[in-house]
Amino acid sequence: MHFGHSPALWQAFPELVAGTLHVQGIHDRVDVGGALTRHVERAQARLQGGTESDLPPIQAWRRAFGRMGLKPTQYRCASEALLRRLRKEGDLPRLHPLVDLCNAVSVAFAIPVAALDLQRIDGDLQVRHATGSEDYLAFSGEHEHPEPGEVTFADDAGRAHARRWTNRQSALSAIQPASANVLIVAEALHDGAAADVRALVDTLAHELRTLWGLPVRSALLSSHAPRFECA
Repeated sequence: MHFGHSPALWQAFPELVAGTLHVQGIHDRVDVGGALTRHVERAQARLQGGTESDLPPIQAWRRAFGRMGLKPTQYRCASEALLRRLRKEGDLPRLHPLVDLCNAVSVAFAIPVAALDLQRIDGDLQVRHATGSEDYLAFSGEHEHPEPGEVTFADDAGRAHARRWTNRQSALSAIQPASANVLIVAEALHDGAAADVRALVDTLAHELRTLWGLPVRSALLSSHAPRFECA
């Protein structure tokens, strides 16, 4: 299985930096509490004296959403939504140890991080502009179709695993207690994104190896190396 971004997306967003990790053997019997505390505290320190909208990674995603014809205050990238919740409520939701870890690292770096169950993905997965025929399963159980031209994560079966790029993931490939084979994707568009995404990927890889004791494959993608192969 391959993951990547379409040539049209690289052309539209040449500043994009994407980091990927693949890990097999994930389970939900891990205590990630200490790691969550460290990363959430880093995020809270970044929010001192301001809000999430002041952070360069969030500002870059807001500009990108505007370029896609979306109102940035109506549709927020996942990291902005999490940071906003953290600022207002003081904590993040607990869902699954891996998702909780990804969310904590996401707010620490202010970069969207998606974790997908590869068993629920058919063939290759590409971030591309939608045709409008793709099927997206919402967490409400309803089926939706992305708007034509909307950026989505689409597999070979025509299923959309995200809406509005980094705005919402699909319930279909969301991490569940039985999920074991996982792809993690982090994407950023701001100045300095290459260093930040590399640091994020290294941080997540270290946590995965330490907490789960599993080998991790990772890579940084670019327009010159746009595909990542999941073994």
